[in-house]
Amino acid sequence: MQLSALYRYPLKSGQYESLTQARVEALGLAGDRRWMLVEEASGRFLTQRLLPQMGRISARYNAAGGLTLSAPGRDSLEVALPQPDSELRGVTVWSDSLRVPDAGDAAAEWLSAFIGRACRLVQVPESRARQVDTGYAQAGDKVAFADGFPLLLIGQASLDDLSARVGRPLEMLRFRPNLVIEGAAPYAEDSWKRIRIGGLEFEVAKGCSRCILTTLDPHTGERNADREPLTTLKTYRQRDGEVYFGQNLLPRGYGELQLGMPVEVLE
Repeated sequence: MQLSALYRYPLKSGQYESLTQARVEALGLAGDRRWMLVEEASGRFLTQRLLPQMGRISARYNAAGGLTLSAPGRDSLEVALPQPDSELRGVTVWSDSLRVPDAGDAAAEWLSAFIGRACRLVQVPESRARQVDTGYAQAGDKVAFADGFPLLLIGQASLDDLSARVGRPLEMLRFRPNLVIEGAAPYAEDSWKRIRIGGLEFEVAKGCSRCILTTLDPHTGERNADREPLTTLKTYRQRDGEVYFGQNLLPRGYGELQLGMPVEVLE
């Protein structure tokens, strides 16, 4: 088995970035989901579930550690990395409430104009990250703006099996993984508890429950009229009212990952 793809998403629900190597840190891949849009009035997080057009926003890191934002029909915008303790804004991600730095008015105006909704752009430094649910993690395990866990892994064979069941090729990016593994049997990752990729170890915390986001074309943001692949997943991957595809991971060491690294199941 080997690591066949690496993805990060600098802006939660924004466009993906395909990498050949990446550093694993306490919050997962360096720079992954460290920025997020929130409703201006409430601070509630915004995603493609509500606003599919967010998937057309490109956020790329610039040399200063900030972001370069671009989107169809808009001039690009350079956004500076905010200071960790300046202009803090109260935000909510699911049931978590936290205070994080706001990226300023220019970014808010640019993004609000594109998504058609008053919003703010915020960034989370490691010191302000959220505790992962201790039902699945240790005290001190932290996550940035990902839904619940620092990393998501999917086996390529699992996607291939799902594509065959649906009857057409499906894009891996519908599921927004960080790590893709080749060489395992379909859904082999369901039974893993600990793995090693290269020299780094990861704990498999729990399966990833899937939502309507998987029915959006990852390139256009258009929703599939047949609600695939969620419709098919419900026929064989549903339990306790949730549909599962992929596994959430916790890093148990920090260092570099590169495509082609061997993957070993430790437990």
